[in-house]
Amino acid sequence: MKQPQTHLPAGRSKRFEWFPPLNACFLILASLLCVLPLIHIVAVSFSSSAAASAGYVKLWPVDFTLASYQYTASRNEFWQSMMVSLTRIGIGTPLNLLLTIMVAYPLSKESGAFRFRLVYAWLFFVTMLFNGGLIPWYITIKQYGLLDSIWALVLPGAVPVFSVVLLLNFFREIPKELEEAALMDGASHWRIMWTIFVPISKPALATLALFSLVEHWNNWFDGLLLMGSPSNYPLQSYIQTIVIQQNLSNMSRDAMLNLVLISDRTLKASQIFLGSLPIIMAYPFLQKYFVKGIVLGSVKG
Repeated sequence: MKQPQTHLPAGRSKRFEWFPPLNACFLILASLLCVLPLIHIVAVSFSSSAAASAGYVKLWPVDFTLASYQYTASRNEFWQSMMVSLTRIGIGTPLNLLLTIMVAYPLSKESGAFRFRLVYAWLFFVTMLFNGGLIPWYITIKQYGLLDSIWALVLPGAVPVFSVVLLLNFFREIPKELEEAALMDGASHWRIMWTIFVPISKPALATLALFSLVEHWNNWFDGLLLMGSPSNYPLQSYIQTIVIQQNLSNMSRDAMLNLVLISDRTLKASQIFLGSLPIIMAYPFLQKYFVKGIVLGSVKG
């Protein structure tokens, strides 16, 4: 038996004919605003010092050269800081997701199922509004003996409260019939969390993983405060101290000669591009989760 089809009135459908092309133009313009600055940075990084300093470079390299990248590749400090940032991401992102799941699952329950849910929820929520200040934060990390170690960059922000709030609201949208059926079959909350809630929440977890990855990669301030040795700086802290401040100490003669071919602008551009390249490469692998349905066919009949 065919279902009756509903059609919009002819006048109403024509009224919105302008929206698709206007929406397409808006999205194209927004995309260009995001992509063109990056293209300009890449063009500057591959241009000569004179062309970049004179402002001749727009969206295509002028007097193409690899001098900035050769100078960057010749510095061991850059690769050491890159490894610190990769280690920070490799430890921090899984730890953030694990603790976010374990905190968000009980907080997503009703007060009858978790008696002190409201108390714990406020304890976490207050930390989004208030903090003890920079000095107590530093003293606390120092007292735990975390200074000048990778754990100083990972443990202080191990529980991202904003991600907890997002995930617990996502868990609340999952049909309760799934949990009730699992409880009737004798499943524990631990098993329900890992075998039902987590697999269904892949789109949300992918989004939170991207948030955590970008946060760990872009954070530079904690590296300057908590790392006593420059060899332990993450990449963004290295860029802040070595590249921006142009520290020329302990530089070899060949490196000094390379500075004739590069400028402060081309050097910054190459560092910025190399610093953003891992995020650009990781994003397409997480993008597919953003367009999937949240819960498709979870509850039948």
